[in-house]
Amino acid sequence: MDAKDHTRLSKFLSLVLRHQPELIGLELDANGWTDVNELITKAASQKAVLTPDLIRTLVRDSDKQRFALSEDGKRIRANQGHSVDVDLGYAPGQPPSVLFHGTAERNLPSILEKGLVRGARHHVHLSDNRETAMKVGQRHGKPVVLVVESRVMHAQCIPFFQSANGVWLTEHVAARFLRAEA
Repeated sequence: MDAKDHTRLSKFLSLVLRHQPELIGLELDANGWTDVNELITKAASQKAVLTPDLIRTLVRDSDKQRFALSEDGKRIRANQGHSVDVDLGYAPGQPPSVLFHGTAERNLPSILEKGLVRGARHHVHLSDNRETAMKVGQRHGKPVVLVVESRVMHAQCIPFFQSANGVWLTEHVAARFLRAEA
């Protein structure tokens, strides 16, 4: 499989496991899991040819570790970023003193007014390093990295969660907890 096919299938998995399982008639359980064999069968309706080995490869090689397989390899889910209603079961945790969020420069005025909002997703996604935040920001235009005063937020009883792939999650980051870096 070439890189282009890998990317296309990874995006397809993100779509059906995070946003539109109904596109292929897939059902996610309350925690976002679905049966791998059912996914393979139903993906064929959208000309997405998947096999158990290919799914294991996509999960293993995902640059951001977007997906997880159950211990027995029979179920799969997305690690975060859902717009469909699922409970990923993440326990609240104490974040590092600062976290980072990458965005495009054009979004900065709105963010500095309203803060970081989750939009259609369940949470705002934050990184524990500038480099990852910069990469995220570059996908959307001229990048800006926002520093999030996460320890101050946490001290004010604002919950944080860490997904299986290390992404930090929270429901909202008020503008007062943000500062922009070029």
